[in-house]
Amino acid sequence: QVQLVESGGGLVQAGGSLRLSCSASRSIFSINAMGWYRQAPGKQRELVARITSGDSTNYADAVKGRFTISRDAANDTVYLQMNSLKPEDTAVYYCIKLGYTPYTGAYYPLGAWGQGTQVTVSS
Repeated sequence: QVQLVESGGGLVQAGGSLRLSCSASRSIFSINAMGWYRQAPGKQRELVARITSGDSTNYADAVKGRFTISRDAANDTVYLQMNSLKPEDTAVYYCIKLGYTPYTGAYYPLGAWGQGTQVTVSS
């Protein structure tokens, strides 16, 4: 239905920065919450950051103060600015549309996962 393509990953030294981009095939970011997830080697996929249609943001404790999620609805793109990167941030990063359950206040991923973009942080 809606294709999401992640880009911007790469190899960076600890303390460096990367900016990930998530581009959509349709203009969905103005009405849908979006999330960035990551999956490190040997670990489960975890939520890193999310942004709502009203630009409210939420971050995992491990990245608070270092990562910033933002959107550019005009360009159908969501970004993840990653600063002060640590080796523990090494993972494949994915973006995905999020659903919301008012009863529980929970957000959850919708649709299929894409290819993601690899982020590798060296010591």
